Amino acid sequence: MVISEHQISAWLASFIWPFLRVSSMFVAIPVFSGRFVDRRVLVGVSLLITFFTIPLIPQTEAFDIFTHAGIITGFQQVLIGLMMGFVLQLVFAAIVFAGQGIAYSMGLGFASMVDPASGVSVPVISQFYLILATLLFLVLGGHLVLIEMLIDSFRTLPIGVDGLERVDIWGVIAWSSRLFSAGLLMALPAITSLLMINIAFGVVTRAAPQLNIFAVGFPITLVLGALLMWVTVPAVMGNFTNLLAESYGVIGTFLRIGDGRG
Repeated sequence: MVISEHQISAWLASFIWPFLRVSSMFVAIPVFSGRFVDRRVLVGVSLLITFFTIPLIPQTEAFDIFTHAGIITGFQQVLIGLMMGFVLQLVFAAIVFAGQGIAYSMGLGFASMVDPASGVSVPVISQFYLILATLLFLVLGGHLVLIEMLIDSFRTLPIGVDGLERVDIWGVIAWSSRLFSAGLLMALPAITSLLMINIAFGVVTRAAPQLNIFAVGFPITLVLGALLMWVTVPAVMGNFTNLLAESYGVIGTFLRIGDGRG
């Protein structure tokens, strides 16, 4: 049996292009892209999912991976995977933004720690919310939904030179403003309550100038801020869940899943 060079190139392409899309998604999505995750584990998981996905991929036009069309196709697969992860990164960045707003209102902006996922310093309040959001994301099976959408994307957005369009990229860029609006919505109840408390301290200071407001107000602000966090945790996590569902809608839009374009 003689195997031609064209057949070898076609077999290689049938594995490389799905692997690029799968591995790019795992490199970008939260939790799995953290520094605490061994890269060999990510490669192994990507290879395993690609191996089981290849039989489900519809047959497409075969061409050499080292041609101009092959390079463009590979770039499209990487872009699709990275955009899926980028949208979810915005969701987790929104809850970090909310934690920062609450921390600064409580006077805990200086209390920061290194986030093991991103490697940057964030306030401890943001880290607290981030841990809760990560656990909620895993409990709800958010990673499983994303893997299912990834597999479906090979049917709705087949491997080829024609992949994501300019309107899809601009749609994700426009939706990225939700990072600030959703983060502010999560933190607004606590920020508003703490603002009213600080206004009350200002009135007290005006009425009794001899009172050391810094010695009295800071502990009270911390205690009331912690109490407000405990009271508003269900609302914050509820807003996070809604934003997560909205992000899946955005991903499904540019993957042509469930929007009538598949």
